[in-house]
This record gives sequence, structure tokens and C-alpha cells, in this order.
Amino acid sequence: MYGVGSVNTAFARACPPVQAARSSSAAARRAGSGSPPDAGRADVQRRHRLSRSRDFDAVYRHGRSVSTRFLVLYWFPRDDDGEPRLGIAVPKGAGSAVERNRVKRRLRESWRDRVEGVPAGRDYVLIARPALGEALAGHDAVWLGERLDEVLGKASA
Repeated sequence: MYGVGSVNTAFARACPPVQAARSSSAAARRAGSGSPPDAGRADVQRRHRLSRSRDFDAVYRHGRSVSTRFLVLYWFPRDDDGEPRLGIAVPKGAGSAVERNRVKRRLRESWRDRVEGVPAGRDYVLIARPALGEALAGHDAVWLGERLDEVLGKASA
């Protein structure tokens, strides 16, 4: 029989140290998306999104709201004149998690196209009504942009 630890010790001396493999998601973040950035478009970065529940609550409690058939928009002026921040809420009645996330992605994309015309220094919460998920299945991005323009137009009036 071998002595305790003799095989492991010999193996450890013979093999060079190996660095731990990095996760593919970390490598992907470092490498980027692989596609060239679109310099002409404003990006809705994470810092321009509402994510904490207290931020949503402040907009709901102290802000104003307008609604249309498919969307409800709350807005609340902040103390600074920074970029407008957006929070998106899609109720469970709008479908499965996959469908709700699809609605959020499409709303975020439409918002990105219009963010330069939105007044700065405000927080916005955009709530999708349950019927929006079904309506998006039969319509394109232009239609969604028109719905977003409709609710933004009511908010500016």
C-alpha cells in the first residue's frame, strides 16, 4: 500500500497549477456583445432605470398619472436635472414570465427611441395593462411606439 498522501503529493508535484476557469458570462461581459455599438442611439443604461421598490413607491405616491387603453404612466419630478429614469411594471395577468419580459424589453426599446424628447429630471413608471401583451402579438414596434407617444402626449398636456 501507499503511504497516506504519497500519491496525491507526487501528483501535485508533477502537474502544473491550473487557474480556475472563468464563467462564460463573465467572459462575454469582458468581450462585449460582438456587435459594434450603435453610436447614434441613446442607451437606457441601468443607472437610468428605477429598480428599488422605494423609488417606485415615491413615484406612485407623490407623482401624477395618465392612462390609455394599454398603458399607465406615472411621473414624479426629482430634485436634480439628470437623465429621466424609467421603471416598467407588467402585471401577472399579462401572461407568463417569458411574455412579461418580452413586453418589458419592447417597452424599453420604444422608450430608448424617445428618451431624448422626454423632459429630464423626472422619474417615470410605465405600467402595461394586461391587454398589451396580447395586442403586441399582432402588432409591430411602430404600433407600440404610437401607444407610448399617446401616453407621453397626455402627460405633457
